[in-house]
Amino acid sequence: MATIVLYPSPGMGHLVAMVELAKFILHHHPSLSATILVAPPSFNTGSTMEFVRHISATVPSITFHHLPLVSLDLHAFPSMESVIFEVLHRSNPEVRRALETISRSATVSAFIIDYFCSEALPLATELHIPTYYFFTSGAYIVAFLLYFPFMHRITTESFKDMKNALLHIPGVPPIPSSDMIRPIMDRTAAAYDFFLKFSQNIPNSAGLLVNTFEALEHKPLETIRQGKCNPDGNTPPVFCVGPLLDTDKRHGGGEDCLKWLDKQPSESVVYICFGSLGTLSEAQLREVAVGLERSGQRFLWVVRSPPSEDTGKRFLRPPEPDLKALLPTGFLDRTKERGLVVKSWAPQVAVLNHTAVGGFVTHCGWNSILEAVSAGVPMVAWPMYAEQHYNRVVLVEDMKLALRMEEADDGFVAAEEVERRVVELMDGGLEVRKVVEEKSAEARAAMADGGSSVVALGKLVELWKFSA
Repeated sequence: MATIVLYPSPGMGHLVAMVELAKFILHHHPSLSATILVAPPSFNTGSTMEFVRHISATVPSITFHHLPLVSLDLHAFPSMESVIFEVLHRSNPEVRRALETISRSATVSAFIIDYFCSEALPLATELHIPTYYFFTSGAYIVAFLLYFPFMHRITTESFKDMKNALLHIPGVPPIPSSDMIRPIMDRTAAAYDFFLKFSQNIPNSAGLLVNTFEALEHKPLETIRQGKCNPDGNTPPVFCVGPLLDTDKRHGGGEDCLKWLDKQPSESVVYICFGSLGTLSEAQLREVAVGLERSGQRFLWVVRSPPSEDTGKRFLRPPEPDLKALLPTGFLDRTKERGLVVKSWAPQVAVLNHTAVGGFVTHCGWNSILEAVSAGVPMVAWPMYAEQHYNRVVLVEDMKLALRMEEADDGFVAAEEVERRVVELMDGGLEVRKVVEEKSAEARAAMADGGSSVVALGKLVELWKFSA
């Protein structure tokens, strides 16, 4: 039997997107089977193990191969990215063993790796397995990563020291250096070196799969395919296979907020959530609360506990938030007729697709962006970490899908700004709303039979058959 092996990064957003990719492939090409390699996290990545158990029980054509746990001293790492890189680095020998074991009982048609898992590319090449990168970020990020080695050569400065210079990347709007991907702001950091090596490795892959659709990112896709993002070398073929969304209603605990939304007028509620890992300080939480209260708008707000001051605990799952202690005195009572605060989690896809929701304050994680676009919900962009500041520039300046939340130099957002942007989004924002509705229709078309993403997948599977 022909099988594909997929290797995601441990983060919840990366794992979910990779599982959705496997489901997409198997739905349209059921003669294939899929094995997903899982590196068990020793840190907070969201409810990944619960998710894996559910998929194991409900999608029998997907098998999970669990790699051994890597124990780490979390105090020794400066960032979540550095922790992930170390886990994946130490897991590489086990990945080789897994591929060898799977290859003895099936023909491995393709090995699909998350871009964080780049170290696995050479070993798969040694085993003569065609290897493809899967990008859980969009094509605008792919354009940068292809161009990154060239940028590295033409300057010796770190992005953090460029005094907000505009960076010109083919196919991408000018990116202020202060909005560059967070782990690579300092060229002396280990994460910078990892991303550089990964970027240099991209041309050695068999192809690039991107969780996007042609109509959403036409400009960077065209530029990438013309070879302009990698002026010195090969550009592998690019396949748009999205939007891949987790629409499974497996989670419990979301019924209350959906019932509350049922009672609200159409497009009247702004939804505020910062992904599976985004957290705000206690001072920032209070500022958001003041801004929401002053706005007079209906809201559904997902609140998590602030990040721990203990450097070792900052990578672990935070405790359940004490809303009365964290939010201004009387806030919950004063806003109970028009607002709902939920602890830690909400069924985001279901929320965004509810008729009552008319706006989304987001951290600009790519999965959240795709979910909002697919649901036709305009956004306010409030980035926090990873590539989210870069995504905000693209969302606001090029895609016209979001309004920009303005921050102080230290990243703090004042209550007045929260109030202003929420009111602008919900009472105005007509241009943004019109564009997102158009892209929503194009997203549905891309995933329908004969749509651009389904056609791209068909071409990809034909390559696998040829290589086998």
